[in-house]
Amino acid sequence: MSLRSRLSISLAAGALLAAAAAVPAVANDDWEDHRSDWGHHHPENPRLYKGVVTASTLNLRSAPNRGSQIIRTAHKGEIVSIFCKTPGQTVGSNPLWYLLTDGTWAWGAARYIDNIGPAPRWC
Repeated sequence: MSLRSRLSISLAAGALLAAAAAVPAVANDDWEDHRSDWGHHHPENPRLYKGVVTASTLNLRSAPNRGSQIIRTAHKGEIVSIFCKTPGQTVGSNPLWYLLTDGTWAWGAARYIDNIGPAPRWC
């Protein structure tokens, strides 16, 4: 391998490490610390989004499908924090699922969660 190739690989690896270091770690404590000052979209941490549960009871699951393990339930009117969205099993003609970060990381069908503010980013 030539010196130029090795230098290019080293520079690319360094850039990836620098980019990874710039992304803040996400911890449940971080979500709790900022719960009281959330707006529609938290300007200091663009990874926070909010939604409101519209189903009387919503099962939150370990994967974005109805066959996965139920981790907890959410109830109508509950405000939830959304980390991101992804396609999953279609529920009521809506294929999107939200990854929620309220104390546990669990998936909720977007069909039963209305966004408050902007739509979440893709996972």
